[in-house]
Amino acid sequence: MKEEVVVQVPATTANLGPGFDSLGIALNIHNRLVIKKISARPLSQMMSEAAEAFFEASGQTPFEFSCEVEGNIPRSRGLGSSVTIRLGILLGLNHLTSMPLSHELLYQICAKLEGHPDNAAAAAFGGFTVSRRDLAVQKIEIPAHLHFLLLIPDFEVHTSEARKKMPAAIPLKDAVLSAAHSAWITAAFALQDYEILRGGFEDGLHQPYRAPLVPFLNDTIQAAEQAGALGGWLSGSGSTIACLTLENPDRVADAMQKASPSGSHILRTIADNQGACLIADSEAPIK
Repeated sequence: MKEEVVVQVPATTANLGPGFDSLGIALNIHNRLVIKKISARPLSQMMSEAAEAFFEASGQTPFEFSCEVEGNIPRSRGLGSSVTIRLGILLGLNHLTSMPLSHELLYQICAKLEGHPDNAAAAAFGGFTVSRRDLAVQKIEIPAHLHFLLLIPDFEVHTSEARKKMPAAIPLKDAVLSAAHSAWITAAFALQDYEILRGGFEDGLHQPYRAPLVPFLNDTIQAAEQAGALGGWLSGSGSTIACLTLENPDRVADAMQKASPSGSHILRTIADNQGACLIADSEAPIK
């Protein structure tokens, strides 16, 4: 068995507006985990829970290990940082133990730990993913000419707090709007007809209720659309605002920056179609 592995897991942007807990996209920004079979200082609770879930599912005898995390994915900004840890631990331990579990099963374990499958599906498989409550997944690859602009504020939004903002019941008209737009977005990615995405990210399920947590959300998206973006959304539960465009990404990024308060910064990227993977060269630069 191996004594050390290096795994890489992409950031994700989920919900895409109306696709609450079901739509996700993997981004070409990564966290890298170096996992070694050695005694080390205690792991974080999140790492320990992922390890416990792996050993229970695989039937492998538990062993001590260390985990070092490197990368640029900010915490509690709606970019799937928790998934990179959970899935990275699961994938790393799987490679350290001669891969007793399938990639599909690792994704399912991660999704259960997360409590919803959208980020876990995108991180595990890459591209644009549609996931269901039973954890079934469909994946569509995304071309490199589709640009993602991420406006990352200088404050965090915790998922648990963001979910408390949502009401127990949603008006029927808002549910119908979100169902239609979620299907429309999926069709656009399946057809690779991205122009039809314009106007398709409006949501009635969660963004109107979470918007007070990111007060400049709507102004930033509107500014991006006026600069040519196809649309935008609150990434996950925030605080990041994601917009996508086929052209003039610099102009869109500049418009987003001007519509947001000082302290926010823009990160420009494309999609990652590979998803979480083992990497051979631990010295390779992290994207």
